[in-house]
Amino acid sequence: MTDTSKTHTTGPSRGAGTAPLDGDFAAYVPRSPEVRAVMAALRGMRRDLIQDALAYRPLPPSSAEALIVRRLPPSLRRPAVWGRHAFVLLMAWLALMAGVSVGEDLGSPAYLLLSLLPAAAVASTLLRPVAAFWLSFASIPLLAVLGWDLDTWPWQPGTFAGHLMVLTLVALRTRPRTAAWMWLLTALYGLLSEPFAGHVYGSDTMEFLFLSAIALLAVTVRHIRREARQEVTAQQSATAHERSRRTLLEERTTIARELHDVVAHHMSVVAIQAEAAPYRVEDPPPELAQAFATIRENAVAALTELRRVLGVVRAEDHQAPDAPQPTLADLDALLANVREAGLTVEKTVTGAVRELPPGVELSAYRMIQEALSNTLRHAPGATARVEIGHVIGGLGLRMVNSPPPNRSTPKPSPGAGHGLTGMRERVTMLNGEMTAGPRPDGGYEVSVFLPARTTGEDET
Repeated sequence: MTDTSKTHTTGPSRGAGTAPLDGDFAAYVPRSPEVRAVMAALRGMRRDLIQDALAYRPLPPSSAEALIVRRLPPSLRRPAVWGRHAFVLLMAWLALMAGVSVGEDLGSPAYLLLSLLPAAAVASTLLRPVAAFWLSFASIPLLAVLGWDLDTWPWQPGTFAGHLMVLTLVALRTRPRTAAWMWLLTALYGLLSEPFAGHVYGSDTMEFLFLSAIALLAVTVRHIRREARQEVTAQQSATAHERSRRTLLEERTTIARELHDVVAHHMSVVAIQAEAAPYRVEDPPPELAQAFATIRENAVAALTELRRVLGVVRAEDHQAPDAPQPTLADLDALLANVREAGLTVEKTVTGAVRELPPGVELSAYRMIQEALSNTLRHAPGATARVEIGHVIGGLGLRMVNSPPPNRSTPKPSPGAGHGLTGMRERVTMLNGEMTAGPRPDGGYEVSVFLPARTTGEDET
């Protein structure tokens, strides 16, 4: 019987940390960082110039909002979006003319190749940019041999102009790494082809490499600037979003602080009345006394939790107000202060004035205060009007300011730009409605409706 439990090991032993060996050394990873860098670069060249060589990438039309397009008359904007395509075709025509200028026999196949191949490569950048580079690159030695008697080596006039245009156009549509590989391959061809005929006709490789390096450098700088601009734009958008979100939270916190005094006052009244109610009834039954005691305990507990929650959202430097929160009854004092600041403001009250819930009164006062502050900040010298309408089921507010006068006025203050955010938060909290926007005469208007029912109104 054969013992199959034994394991036979062949080949030299491998130390710890070495890569596992297999038939094609697929798992081999070089240790040298230089070798790894070269292999990574070669893999990048293969992805950019070989794997995607025949990729179909048509050049899209320009955006109608592009800087040059939107400055044109409306009748020219639609055809102007194809301006980049027309530019590429113009470059192809120039490459064709460069080949035509050296032709002697218009009917020879060599002349047709000298004229058409560079122009076709330039035009191909509209659809397959990487394939256009390989077409132009392959045509260089072919046309150099066919145009042997033109006293130029290794670049014929047509290939010189056409390949320079192809490198630039392809670099505009690809990444800087692809442009670097195209330039290196072109330089390698130029340097290797010089010994064949460069000593006879002279070489124009250095001239081509110098001009193409300048063109590709300009394109690379353009790519870098565009990417940096996109990153800055994205960062600004993220910053603006974060600032808006932070402002929204701050406004909600401010509203919570202001409403705390209103709610705390009512909860305190409930607790005091619940404690005093049994003493107003002679010989109250034990059940009634226990019910009032429970009401008082719940009111005190709710007040304690309310203060604890407010402590979470209160800033470290927040100071409790030393006066009751304002209501619409204090509006005249606010208007007097605003008039002293230089704003001409009128107040109109319609409907039957009645007592409203404290939250509605406080929010209405704060929204009028913010609207007048915005008028002082953004429209110095303008006049304002405040309209308050007491209607069934709620309170209507309308704050309107005129446009700034044409005469010389102080420069408007930019402000923080978050006043409307706080107003909308107050309206949303009360399930109201709000519209705000410029008026046809150049002024600004804010209209608000706050639903509010008093105890004297019927519930529906």
